[in-house]
Amino acid sequence: MISTDSTALAAASMGDLWDRVFGTQPVPEDWLVIATAVVALAAVVPHSLWRLSRNAVTIAHEGGHGLVALLTGRKLDGIRLHSDTSGLTVSRGKPTGIGMILTAAAGYTAPPLLGLGGAWLLAAHHITLLLWLATALLLVMLVMIRNAYGALTVIVTGAAFLLISWLTGPTVQAAFAYAAVWFLLLGGVRPAFELQSKRRHGGAPDSDADQLARLTHVPPAMWLFLFHAVSLCSLIGGGTWLLGL
Repeated sequence: MISTDSTALAAASMGDLWDRVFGTQPVPEDWLVIATAVVALAAVVPHSLWRLSRNAVTIAHEGGHGLVALLTGRKLDGIRLHSDTSGLTVSRGKPTGIGMILTAAAGYTAPPLLGLGGAWLLAAHHITLLLWLATALLLVMLVMIRNAYGALTVIVTGAAFLLISWLTGPTVQAAFAYAAVWFLLLGGVRPAFELQSKRRHGGAPDSDADQLARLTHVPPAMWLFLFHAVSLCSLIGGGTWLLGL
């Protein structure tokens, strides 16, 4: 028999957890929002730091491919993340059609759109919820990782989100969450420019833009324009939400 006190305690604990995750948190000071933007920019602009921080963008990029593949009815065979910050998502299904097109288009658009969604949550003061959602998405992605480096990268990233959300107070959570969202918004802009530069010099012949061109008979330049438009519009919209403008 379960005692009434134990049941009440369990219910109270669940209620506290629900309030902690789905409740709202205090709005951070303006200086913290700006400081986290500067930190994120410092992780994106210098090439030496970008070579390391770009791994987080690759997680979002390949995760976008994988999520859309599943949502469009394709079978996801696995995801690989490499130490040179490249990645590969393998899915099975019809080699043409809208499902394949959306899957191919999801990579470069996923990081900025995730940043935009994160900015919306932060503007609604759901800081802890954002951290828990990020942890959940990384846990789901971990199941589909098929190489050791990829697993290590996802585990370390997920552990950071989990530990910050569970062990720290509102100010630290806010600083981490805002820095992460700023990073996705700012870091989501650079890869499209890098791809454009590579293609200009004859590199990346099998890039997402080239695959989309073969699938749709729309020139790669138009797909590059889409990647730029999504990332820049997400940065403007997300930045506006984060700054409370």
